[in-house]
Amino acid sequence: MRLRHGENAPMKMSARIFPKASIGTYLIAMALATSLPIFALVALLLGQLEDNQRSILRRETAQDATALARSVDRQLQDMATTLRLLSTSPELESNDFAAFHTRTETALRANTLFVIAVDASGQQLLNTRVDYGTTLGRTTNMAAVKAAIASGRIEASDVFQGRTSGEWVYNVTMPLQLGRVAALIITQNAKDLAKLVSTEGLPAGWSAAIVDQGGHVVASAGASSIGFGQPFDPRILPSLIESSGVYENRAVLPNTMLGYAQIPGWSWKAVIWGPVASAQASILTTWRFLIIGGIALLSVAILAAYAVARQVRTTIRSIADMANRLGRGHIVAPIDTSVIEANQVAVALSNASFDRSQTEDRLHFVMNELVHRTKNLLALAQAMMRQLAKQAGTVEEFQAAVADRLDGLSRSIELLTSEQWAGASLRRVIDIHLQAFPQAAQQIDIIGKDFMLKPEAVQNLGLTLHELATNSIKYGALSVPQGRVRLYWQNFQEGDRSEEMLRVTWEEQNGPPVKTPERSGFGTTVIKNHAAAAFSGSVQVDFLPRGLRWELTAPRRALERTASTSGTA
Repeated sequence: MRLRHGENAPMKMSARIFPKASIGTYLIAMALATSLPIFALVALLLGQLEDNQRSILRRETAQDATALARSVDRQLQDMATTLRLLSTSPELESNDFAAFHTRTETALRANTLFVIAVDASGQQLLNTRVDYGTTLGRTTNMAAVKAAIASGRIEASDVFQGRTSGEWVYNVTMPLQLGRVAALIITQNAKDLAKLVSTEGLPAGWSAAIVDQGGHVVASAGASSIGFGQPFDPRILPSLIESSGVYENRAVLPNTMLGYAQIPGWSWKAVIWGPVASAQASILTTWRFLIIGGIALLSVAILAAYAVARQVRTTIRSIADMANRLGRGHIVAPIDTSVIEANQVAVALSNASFDRSQTEDRLHFVMNELVHRTKNLLALAQAMMRQLAKQAGTVEEFQAAVADRLDGLSRSIELLTSEQWAGASLRRVIDIHLQAFPQAAQQIDIIGKDFMLKPEAVQNLGLTLHELATNSIKYGALSVPQGRVRLYWQNFQEGDRSEEMLRVTWEEQNGPPVKTPERSGFGTTVIKNHAAAAFSGSVQVDFLPRGLRWELTAPRRALERTASTSGTA
């Protein structure tokens, strides 16, 4: 067969882009093209894993800081409890400071705690660090004493260097008005508190510290521990405003994470920090394995691709045949070959052929359903216009009546369209139709447990509610400011019937005087005859002196969308 001029132009263009080569060469290229995206995906997943581990590290860092804060809180609470017990000592009440000194020094010796009693000027009355009778001066940290007396509660001081001990210490001060004693203090060396600040359980290279209200380190431990009384980084402290959390700022702490927690009831904070890399060492190891393994796997893939080149030729022809049959509209079954990628393509082509067939069937169904619904809507609109034409006195009245009813119908259709014609809740149907009467929104009380309506019920009940509201706006309770409407529904069992029934009631009051209409118009037909027929029930309309009362009684199944009906609109 001779080709006409120009028919082989695409082949020449393809030859320029893809030069002639053996199937092995192309399979090697395919192996590269297939493997590299896999490596990229694995790298992406590892990156996601790294992010997840970082999130876990943030949570654990905050939890570790909270655990340290609780440990120090227990120590401070124990000291506060000791102060409360000491404040009731009979020796202290009788100003027998010598006996109080002896008993207290003996009791607290093992706990490395010392007791100081001071008067209002800060003069030490006794100090169990030294023998009773030793000449004592004023307390070193008078500011903490004044703060405790002013607040009237037990407080922990900032860390400071004690004059008597010559050590970095901290005080827990209790205000006390007992004779000459204005405050009772328990003091402890900061190095003894440091025993509670442990980095056990933290990643390698991490540190922990307790920071006082003034921003100085009370105690610290770990690789980057800070000396007693040294200021903690002032760039960080202003950001630690929550009760607990994590601080990350690469400009201030490069590649470092810091967790903190406020010690509840005290002015101190617990802080832990350290390098993120040491906490994520396993991820770095995994990255190295990924690179080495990727190179090895890629080499094996290239060798395997070259070895199976001859077999792939037959596979490609089979795939091409599948594609041709798919193009002709057939459903094709996947072939089984020795090449996994080819099998994947075959499965994809088979799935595509099946999906195509399903899509075509679905399109036919949708078209038929659209025709069906369009006919129903046109029939309803025609019946509505015929009825309105009989009652309208002028063209303008007819146009206004038709526009109003079409607006109500369009609201139901718009709601159903947004729900893909699967129905809608009763409350949404009520709300969307009452939106047409915003001036009456505050006059209507809606009572009842919400449930899902069938698509047909959405249209029919929506049309009925629209007519009831329109009639009330024109002649009923909604036509005056003091008028009220109650719209409510409830379930009940009727007689010996096991079928569940539903009663929907529209009840008006405080409106203009009610008179029974002399003739039945389109609105009456809709709210009475159409509603009763649409829901296989009965409608009772009463023109009572206090206002119109409309009641629909019907089987609940006629309105409710159930699991068995939700798949069919």
